[in-house]
Amino acid sequence: MHKQDRPDSGHGVTWFVDLVGDAHLSKSQSRVADVIIRNPRLALYADTSELAQRADVNGSTIVRTAQALGYRGWPDLQRELRARHLLSLNTEDTLNEHGSYHSPVHDALDHEIDNLRLTKESISEIEADAAIEALISARRTLVLGFGSYAGPAGLLAHLGTTMGYSIAHEPRGSVHLASALNTMGPDDLLVIVNMWRTNKTSTLAAEAVRELGAKVLAITDMRESLISEAADHLLVVPSEGISFFQSVTAATSVIYGLLAGMETANTERSRQSLRGIQKMWKELEIYSD
Repeated sequence: MHKQDRPDSGHGVTWFVDLVGDAHLSKSQSRVADVIIRNPRLALYADTSELAQRADVNGSTIVRTAQALGYRGWPDLQRELRARHLLSLNTEDTLNEHGSYHSPVHDALDHEIDNLRLTKESISEIEADAAIEALISARRTLVLGFGSYAGPAGLLAHLGTTMGYSIAHEPRGSVHLASALNTMGPDDLLVIVNMWRTNKTSTLAAEAVRELGAKVLAITDMRESLISEAADHLLVVPSEGISFFQSVTAATSVIYGLLAGMETANTERSRQSLRGIQKMWKELEIYSD
C-alpha cells in the first residue's frame, strides 16, 4: 500500500500501516491486518472471534498476526491500538468517548481491574526481571515523571531511597534536570514514567544519558514510540482511565513489584536502611503515634 493510499490517521492507523509494511505476514495474517486498517473503530473493541469472522480466519491466526507484529497477543495489540486512538483525541473528545457512568467509583474499579489484567499479559517475567536487575545494579538512578506521572515516579524514588538505594526523582525539568543528567555515566540508570502523549523532555533526556553511557528503563503505554525506541528496558502498561485523564494504577502496581524485587535482591541492606529510617523518624518526632 502506497503512502497516498493510506487511510486517514484520525484513529492512529498510519503507524500500523508502517508496522505491517515492515513485517513478514502470511496471506491470512495480511487479511487480519487489512481488516484492522480498514475498520479501525471495530479493532478498538472487537474480541478475537469477531475479528476472526471479519477476516475469514480462525482465532489462532489473530493471535499469530499480533505476535508477528511484535505483540504478545491480540489483547496486547488492541491495547496499543486503543492507546493510539486516545492519543488522537482532545480532552473533550476523550470525555465523549467514555460516555456516562452507572457508578463512577465502581466503574473505575472495574476498569482498573481490567487494566491490571492486561498489564500481567503485556509484561513478561523476563522483562520484569531485567528491569529489576537494572535497578539493583545501577550506581545511581534518576526517575523522571511529570504531571500525573510524578506520582508513581516519586513513589519509586522515595521507597527505593528508604531501602538504601541511591535513587532520586526529578519532577522540575529545565535547568534542574540538566544538572542531574550531567552527572550520569555508564553505571547509572534513567527511569522514565510517561503515558499518553510523549513528553519531549523525557525523550531528549533518554537520548542525552545514552550518549553518556547510562541505561534507560521506560514505563509507558506504547511499544512503538520515541520513548520506547530510546529505552534499553521497556515495561508496557495500559493507561486508559474512565474520564478525560489517564490512569497510573497499572504503572504504580508495576513499580510496587519492582520495589519488592529490589528489596529481595538486597534484603539485609534494605532492612538495615529501614531500621535507620525508623530510628530517624523517632529522633525527628515525625509521627505522633
